[in-house]
Amino acid sequence: MPDFLQRELPPVLKDNSTAAWERVEQSGLSHEELADCRKLVACSEFFARTLERYGDLLLTAYREPVAAENYRDTLSQRLSDCTNERDVKRQLRQFRHATMAALLWQEIKGSLSLADSLRHYSELADACITSALEWLTESFSERYGKALSESGDEQPLVVLGMGKLGGRELNFSSDIDLIFFYPHQGETSGGRRSVENSVYYTKLAQALIAALDEQTADGQVFRVDMRLRPFGSSGPLVASMTALEHYYQEQGRDWERYAMVKARVINSQETIAAEFYRMIRPFVYRRYIDFSSIESLRKMKLLITQETRRQGLKHNIKLGAGGIREVEFIAQTHQLIRGGQQKVLQTQSLYRAFEEAEELELLPSETVAELIKDYEFLRVIEHRLQQLNDEQTQTLPGEALAQQQLCYLLGYKDWSQLNDEIADVMTRIHNEFEQVIGSQSEDDEEEQGLQVLWQDMLEDDAALEILATETDADSEQLWQQIKSFRSEARKRSSGPRGRSALARLMPLLLRQILKQQHPVELLDRVLSVVRAIMSRTAYLDLLAENIGAREQLCKLCAASPWISRQLAAHPVLLDELIDPQQLYELADVEQYPALLRDYLVRIPEQDMERQMDALRQAKQALQLKIAAADISGALELMKVSDHLSYLAQAVIAEVVSMAWSQLTKKHGHPPGRTLDNSGFAVLAYGKLGGLELGYGSDLDLVFLTDADYSGKTDGDKPIGVQQFYLRLAQRVLHLFTTRTVAGVLYEVDLRLRPSGQSGLLVSRVESFIRYLREDAWTWELQALVRARCVYGNAQLCAQLEDIRQAMLCRQRDKEQLREDVLTMRKKMREHLASEGEGFDLKQDPGGIADIEFITQYLVLAHSHQHETLCQYSDNIRILTVAEQLQLMSEVDTQNLINAYQILRCESHSLALQGQNKLVQHDLDNERQAVIDCWKRLFKL
Repeated sequence: MPDFLQRELPPVLKDNSTAAWERVEQSGLSHEELADCRKLVACSEFFARTLERYGDLLLTAYREPVAAENYRDTLSQRLSDCTNERDVKRQLRQFRHATMAALLWQEIKGSLSLADSLRHYSELADACITSALEWLTESFSERYGKALSESGDEQPLVVLGMGKLGGRELNFSSDIDLIFFYPHQGETSGGRRSVENSVYYTKLAQALIAALDEQTADGQVFRVDMRLRPFGSSGPLVASMTALEHYYQEQGRDWERYAMVKARVINSQETIAAEFYRMIRPFVYRRYIDFSSIESLRKMKLLITQETRRQGLKHNIKLGAGGIREVEFIAQTHQLIRGGQQKVLQTQSLYRAFEEAEELELLPSETVAELIKDYEFLRVIEHRLQQLNDEQTQTLPGEALAQQQLCYLLGYKDWSQLNDEIADVMTRIHNEFEQVIGSQSEDDEEEQGLQVLWQDMLEDDAALEILATETDADSEQLWQQIKSFRSEARKRSSGPRGRSALARLMPLLLRQILKQQHPVELLDRVLSVVRAIMSRTAYLDLLAENIGAREQLCKLCAASPWISRQLAAHPVLLDELIDPQQLYELADVEQYPALLRDYLVRIPEQDMERQMDALRQAKQALQLKIAAADISGALELMKVSDHLSYLAQAVIAEVVSMAWSQLTKKHGHPPGRTLDNSGFAVLAYGKLGGLELGYGSDLDLVFLTDADYSGKTDGDKPIGVQQFYLRLAQRVLHLFTTRTVAGVLYEVDLRLRPSGQSGLLVSRVESFIRYLREDAWTWELQALVRARCVYGNAQLCAQLEDIRQAMLCRQRDKEQLREDVLTMRKKMREHLASEGEGFDLKQDPGGIADIEFITQYLVLAHSHQHETLCQYSDNIRILTVAEQLQLMSEVDTQNLINAYQILRCESHSLALQGQNKLVQHDLDNERQAVIDCWKRLFKL
């Protein structure tokens, strides 16, 4: 490129810079320097500012240039006279500005090659870092003393230079990417107060960043970027060497391998540097040929491309297609693939990496030569762009003045000529990049389009902009959810495979979620599930590889937080999502016993813990199928309750069977009894008794036996028959309510047994009859209306049904019955009805409880004349029979049935939504119909 200082300054540039030139003190400049400075002021605002503010320093730096290797000594000498951090900051900034302006002058005149310039800029950065750190360390020693290891040796704050600083290829106006660590744990000694090394080094690092990065009246030395450290912006500022090693072994990601290729210890002793390189080498360079690096780098390039597009950087010579970054990727691809076997590739220098790739015949010599030539062409343009105003930019200017300044600096007659040559160079680079990395189709970019959100180096405003293009929902709330979860995921060890699977899964899930109507709520629910499986790589792989499973997860979680809680609490249920068709195919209610046995058949009977877990998982899986069918609309209300009720009934049978097996193995059988004729029965009340079970309902149960208590069991450890059945009931209760890894099977309520909580856990049939006849309260007889035998042999179940009907068919004083029912309902309302806004579906006037009390009253008041009223235990069929018997009008009956079905639907819906029983929307018509019927029936 021609030396622009030998050419005349274009009039437009001269006229535009006249005011700036007049502000510059021109005395002391030679004729040649005067001509140079006039042209530099016209093309570089940075040079003009520096010449105006620090003219003497700039001229000294230009006339008496310091060798790159001497920057540190020169700067340390200048800082030695500083008495406070404010002076240090001023000296650093003035030295940096004057030196950089002098280097710009030398570079433009052709006194420095590109390679020399890169070395000077890098050495200057090293000098600023190390000299500032030395001064600060000495300053901190008065307060904290020296940081010592456990063996008593003084140890430094180690500074890692990353990126171009690490490769000694720093550009003119660059951020510096740093990572701080210290060798060993310990505490400071010798100062006014002692602190742990971690505290000391954090304070020291903060002071160093301020010394370099803080914006003062003299500007900045370098913008410091710490986001490459472990856990990114959310991680500790400084870590010990041990913590660093653990992080990269357990948490390190592919892009961090890429970043660590350039890592260079800037300021420490050779022994510490060597220890660091030994530690990091296995993470960066695999022992085998690692072609997976290509895919990782391709994804990284995709993220860069997406960010470039998002920011509208159409003419970016670094990040655009064929830009500087692609040349770096080409070199680092070969380093990462073969660096473990070919140690000569383990270098921070891009030049050295290409030399070794050529020597190893990984790239043809002509390709290397062309890549280096094109790379240097772009790097020179990058420097000239940044030298215009000391800004970190790689984007070609759109303004005519800046274009003309750049053309003049580079020796081009017009912008189109320069632009065409840049385009040719970037096309050549991109073609070679695609040969090495492979191309990325638009479909691939769309598929992985949200991957950038999973990178913890993304700025908040960039993330919000991306989300805003994907959804109309609250981007701020979504981003906080993603960011918080991402930070949590980083801190939980899931191994390299788990991290890789999560990185593949999250963008796919995000795209699915952002398509939904309420993505904020859905994301929260789905993340609760992913959080539960974060350490279970098989499930992450399942969701990442199976689009149907992802769709079903989002569909079910969108429809029901109850389902999302079930999936989060019991991740094994995710297996049910693999085949969506099977998920929505429900078995007949009679098949539930067989389905449960299929789950249990492979588990040895003696392994009770696994049996308990398997039964819970089976119940949860089958309940999930019912909920899925419910949500999809494939199952009407009555059928939902039927399925839930018969599932619970099948579970009860399995639990009794397991309990029976355990007890008989230990104590033997009661005389003449087997499992098929156990003499043990379970009577269900409430929702299960009425075949109206809901999601998450308790089981109201009573245990009964018709056994003769006079004998003993026939086992090695015989016990009395009464004790046997008591232990059987205790064991059944234990199997139901013990919380295992898979949770609780069902909550069981036994308070409806004779004499309530003070009664025996198991009642004999004769005692049960006597209690109902002589001691039962009216409310207990009301409960009996909804009782049903759900376990026991046919003969015993028939006997219990006969007892139920006989008790219900007894004639009663209707006025007393009416008073008892109204009194009980009043007490329930006082204790259970809702307060404040909304409507309690069950307990408020006009709710489910009112309808239940109406049916119970009808049965207790009229069964002595109409035994068919006792035939059923569910409300709808009782009401239907009452209408047929003309105990209620057709209008009242239909109004009650209609209201009951609607209220039950709402109840199911609320359960799936994980809400309480309050609903805000209008149910006034249904409620009023129930209230009117209540008043007519009870003559109120």
